[in-house]
This record gives sequence, structure tokens and C-alpha cells, in this order.
Amino acid sequence: MTAPSEMFEHPRVRMKPKSDARAIRRGFPWVYANDIVTDRRTKALLPGALAVLEDEARAPLGLVAVNPASKIMCRMLDRDPAAVVDQAWFAVRLKRALELRERLFDTPFYRLVHAEADGLPGVVIDRFGETCVVQPNAAWAETHLDALAAALAGVTGVTCILKNAGGRTRALEGLDDVSGVLLGSAPDTPVHVPMNGATYMADLTGGQKTGLYFDQRDNHAFAARLAKGARVLDVFSHVGGFGLAALAGGAESALSVDGSGPALALSEAGAIASGVAGKFTTRQGDAFDVLAALGQEGARFDLVICDPPAFAPSKQALDAGLRAYERIARLAAPLVAEGGYLVLCSCSHAADLARFREASLRGIGRAGRSAQLLHTGFAGADHPQLPQLAESGYLKAVFFRL
Repeated sequence: MTAPSEMFEHPRVRMKPKSDARAIRRGFPWVYANDIVTDRRTKALLPGALAVLEDEARAPLGLVAVNPASKIMCRMLDRDPAAVVDQAWFAVRLKRALELRERLFDTPFYRLVHAEADGLPGVVIDRFGETCVVQPNAAWAETHLDALAAALAGVTGVTCILKNAGGRTRALEGLDDVSGVLLGSAPDTPVHVPMNGATYMADLTGGQKTGLYFDQRDNHAFAARLAKGARVLDVFSHVGGFGLAALAGGAESALSVDGSGPALALSEAGAIASGVAGKFTTRQGDAFDVLAALGQEGARFDLVICDPPAFAPSKQALDAGLRAYERIARLAAPLVAEGGYLVLCSCSHAADLARFREASLRGIGRAGRSAQLLHTGFAGADHPQLPQLAESGYLKAVFFRL
């Protein structure tokens, strides 16, 4: 029998009549502001405060983190409304997450926590050996950061924990962009990350996101299977993602294109560490401009990969984002030699697989090419999806033979 709400120490927030409490009971982790009764007491709650969520009949649904300043007003933390969020609570979730990653990988380089899918809404943790980089992208996580860091150190045994405050959603939560060190000392040189037979250089304090994109690991590996003896073009290459993996797979050469000079410098260092520097070159510039220039130069490659940033980070940006994906495909397709391969990626959760694939095929068609769809890839298993939350399945990679 459910305990009456008066027994709970936390304040209570209630869903409006006709709001879909059934979705919450079935595992959807968010309640939007327009579904909550926003009375004076609710509006007075501090961002990150904990509260008991109730349905319209005042039956408790669980313990949530509240942020009255965010469109996602409540994030489900625990189905037990009497749960205590402390170091021990964090440790239970971190142990469960660690168990999965240690089963998947024999090296300590992976995404340890993938937000809602690992039971820690808005929290991303990437592990780089003895260092973990935490992105607390929700107000509640910022409020409980000390307990989270203590649990993380206790569960993993890492000697350094960094806070990365560069997440795009932090501004939506009313949070600052000040990064810092939570435990130990920040590495003063890039970390060597072994992955798919290559070595990547991850700048954990000055690089993009947490320093490296682990989510493409499986897609790198599939591309490497197509790369033996191939001339490879890797566009939006960051620190050498697809290009270095392709060279490890036996590619003849790889050209990495990115707008960031520091990222390209890290990719060059990775090529040296991987023993493939003689086959690896870089070109800095706007990706659209470089693709157009390569076309005018008559360049041809056996394998072309384009892994751009999120062109459609929200529903409002969807139409413009799909046009950008189409344009990338139109510019890249002519660079692919007859019978070669084109890999197009999207990390935009607002552009679902069907729409992204259609935009890619429109671009390929506008370039006068035809295609076979060989494979569709997603984020690796260290980026699990919460089935009820479409946003957790953001990454798509479509592999075509032209």
C-alpha cells in the first residue's frame, strides 16, 4: 500500500489534470512545466530541489528533481518517493553502470554514465583511465556534485575527477560555464586513448565536450572494415576519429578536415602515436568550403566520412538542419570514386533516422549518384538508450556504397 504523501519529508509537486501520468509510470523521465501545477510554493522551489511528484489524485509517482526555471521542470530520480539522495544512493547507480562497462571493455576508456539511461538524469561521465570527466548538465546534479564525486571516486578508484561545464543544456538549466577540478590534479598533457587499433589524443581540459567522442567507436570499427587499401577523407574529423581508425584498418592514406587547428594538431599527434604519420595529412577550414574545393580540384577518395556537429539540436532547427545534411551529402558524393563508400553521420536527436536518411539520399541524388545502403550504425553500448526517451538515441551513421 502506498504511503500517504504527508509522510514524505520533501515538498510535493502535482501534475495537472489530463496530464499523462501514465507515461511517467511507464518510465518516461521528464515532466514539462506545462504539465505541473505551478502554484506559489512550486515556483518558490530552488533549481535542483528534490520533491515528491504526485498525479492529479495526489498519488505519489516518485522522487524528482525540480527546476522551475527549466522547460523540463521535473526529472525523475527514483521511483521510491522516500529515497534519500546521498553518496550511497549515487554509489548504487555508479556500480551498476561500471559493471556494464567492465563487461563491454577490457580497457578503462568509455562513457561510464549516459544520463537518464543510467539513472542519473542530465549527468554525463566519460572515463579516461585514472581520470573521469563529469558533465553535470542539470541543476540537481550541480547541487549534489560533492556527493556524486565522492561516490565516483569510491566506486571506480580514479585519482582525478574533472568537471566540464561546457554542456549546451547547462544554460537552459540556469547554470554557469565554469569548469574545474573536483579531485586530484588535471592532466597537463593529452591523454593517450587506445581504440580500434589506433591511439587518440584527448585534451580533457581544453578540448571539445569531455575530450573525445566514445559514441562513434563501433562506427569507426565498421568504417575500418571498408578501408583496406583505400584513400580516405574524414570530414569534421575532430582528433582523427574515422581517419585514424581507417589507417589502423589498412587504409592507404587518410586526409582529415576540421575547422579547429588544435583538434587537427591532436589528430597529427595521434597519427604519430599510432605509427601512421606518413599516411596521414590534415586540412583546416570550413567543411562545406573544403568539400567544394576538393570537388573543384577533382579529388577522389574510396571512402568519405562526414561526421558533423548537431545541425538540428532542437525541433525548431529541424528544417534547417535537414537542409544542411542534404548539402553535406551533395558535396561529398562527387568525391567518392565509383564503387566507393560514403558514410554520413548525425548526432541530432531532433532529426530521426528516417528523416536523416531521406535528406542524405536527396543530397546523393542531387549529386547525380545512386547508392546502396549497406549498414546503419548507432552509438556504442556504453551509450545505452532509455527506450522511453527518444533523445537518448541521438546518433545515427548511414553507410552507402555509391
